[in-house]
Amino acid sequence: MNFGRGPSVVLNVGGTRYSFSREVLKDFPLRRVSRLHGCLSEQDVLEVCDDYDRERNEYFFDRHSEAFGFIMLYVRHGHLRFVPHMCELSFYNEMIYWGLEGSHLDYCCQRRLDDRMSETCTYYAAEEPKGGPEGKGRRPPAAEGGKWLERMRRTFEEPTSSVAAQVLATVSILFVIVSMVVLCASTLPEWRAPENRSVEEQSRYTAESVREPSGIIEAICIGWFTAECIVRFIVSKNKCEFVRRPLNIIDLLAITPYYISVLMTVFTGENSQLQRAGVTLRVLRMMRIFWVIKLARHFIGLQTLGLTLKRCYREMVMLLVFICVAMAIFSALSQLLENGLDLGTKNKDYASIPAACWWVIISMTTVGYGDMCPITVPGRILGGICVVSGIVLLALPITFIYHSFVQCYHELKFRSARYSRSLSAEFLN
Repeated sequence: MNFGRGPSVVLNVGGTRYSFSREVLKDFPLRRVSRLHGCLSEQDVLEVCDDYDRERNEYFFDRHSEAFGFIMLYVRHGHLRFVPHMCELSFYNEMIYWGLEGSHLDYCCQRRLDDRMSETCTYYAAEEPKGGPEGKGRRPPAAEGGKWLERMRRTFEEPTSSVAAQVLATVSILFVIVSMVVLCASTLPEWRAPENRSVEEQSRYTAESVREPSGIIEAICIGWFTAECIVRFIVSKNKCEFVRRPLNIIDLLAITPYYISVLMTVFTGENSQLQRAGVTLRVLRMMRIFWVIKLARHFIGLQTLGLTLKRCYREMVMLLVFICVAMAIFSALSQLLENGLDLGTKNKDYASIPAACWWVIISMTTVGYGDMCPITVPGRILGGICVVSGIVLLALPITFIYHSFVQCYHELKFRSARYSRSLSAEFLN
């Protein structure tokens, strides 16, 4: 230690004193305390603590003494837990002050902290960089432009970041709903084109369909989605990362079929291949169902589902392996008991193992359509075992997926509240 005298130093935290040797402070686990070792003057010391007594070489911190006592238990024993009868957020604030993070807490306390944060929508940031009023001069034009792009990016990416973002998200949701209604209505017999049209009539109908009310509404929706996607691409920080995001890929899959169908209509004309192209056009138009997934950008629930599937892919693979192994075993046994043995009665539904796999799947998932069922006594016993084993095998990984879903929901909810809180503070400042 480059400041002070004596072989030891005293930390006074809220009236409770702790004595340490100088060498201990050098590698102290608490970042704020270890900073005392490098102080060269009393001014440097007062930047770390609240007051300093030169005569007793005592450093005073106006903080919660009981909370610091629990933090010292972490320093000694490596376990950090909340103080009983103390607010989790207040204790977390003490942790940040002394240089600890939420990851230092025990797992049970981390869950409590996440739940508390998600309920109160509170965001605790790290220490702000110290810059006095003199450092708040006029920003250069480049910084102003970057701030504008950041606001635009948050407006399009975070629906809860501002009023404009909420309005934009509402309009986008309305366009999705309208496009889905038009898509569903276009399959009604009154809206659907007859299948027995001639090639010339089909060509004329395809060319004129764009001028119909449904075609106009579809073109307006596509124009909105295209403009939204282009603007989001322009204001994005990393263009390559923007292209690789799953939601942006879904946007591209939802928009591209419309332009492909228009180009095919223009270039095909009255070609003899139009009937085949008509089937392709119907498939491309039906791909508009991907627009429903665009709602994931505005609803935390759908985002939670996607993030859970991303994090739990190992559990999902394990679940599929369980089903495949059980399906291979039970389908082979059911085919043998129902059709393979010469018992006088043969069930034609189980003529092969692939055919029996369908029965195994609907039995293990307890769907039971009834289109296939065993008729022999051994087959029915096997069916009961198949149903029970399906319940057990499906229940094993579900617990991990459920806990991951809850954790992902709290994280996304907290992140949404954080963006809203930080941007509101920015506008106020």
